[in-house]
Amino acid sequence: MPTLVLLNGPPASGKSTLARRLVETRPLALNLDIDVVRGLLGGWMEDPNAGGLAARSLALAMASTHLDRGHDVVIPQFLARVEFIDELQRVTVAAGALFVEIALTLGRDEALRAFDRRRAAPGDHTHADAAALVDRSSEPDPVGAMYDRFNEALALRPDAKRVAVEIGDIDGTLERVRTAIEFSVERQHS
Repeated sequence: MPTLVLLNGPPASGKSTLARRLVETRPLALNLDIDVVRGLLGGWMEDPNAGGLAARSLALAMASTHLDRGHDVVIPQFLARVEFIDELQRVTVAAGALFVEIALTLGRDEALRAFDRRRAAPGDHTHADAAALVDRSSEPDPVGAMYDRFNEALALRPDAKRVAVEIGDIDGTLERVRTAIEFSVERQHS
């Protein structure tokens, strides 16, 4: 049965790296990175909110199509608003697929340090875009505020599988993510 795996977590918690590694072992699985989709929209940086909403709308359609065809979808995305998570779950259920919500967790200070390291050496354009958005923010501690909003939203998601992130140990974190996915799939099948 096709599965949609949502990898949610604070900025720089490893979502994109984990998604890439997950799809490598799932034939025809789609790594649906919404930040990549947003980056395909012309001029999105002029109105990041509209760009983000448009990218999410496109992602819902893409996920639905891919699940309908019997393939897995992995979505690495920082989400602090539960409404979009609910939309992803509805699309997944409508396709007759399984929905697995993973929340990557790590300490606040560790998350802030990880973002600073990534900002100093962005791995791709989505990392550079994230740094640019943080630079444009009017909040005194935008990454800390994002971390806090993520945890507030997570408190509303009791069924999300919490997976501890150990910065620098991608293999260990990936193994914990795979275990959480397997547990969720087995539970939904029973």
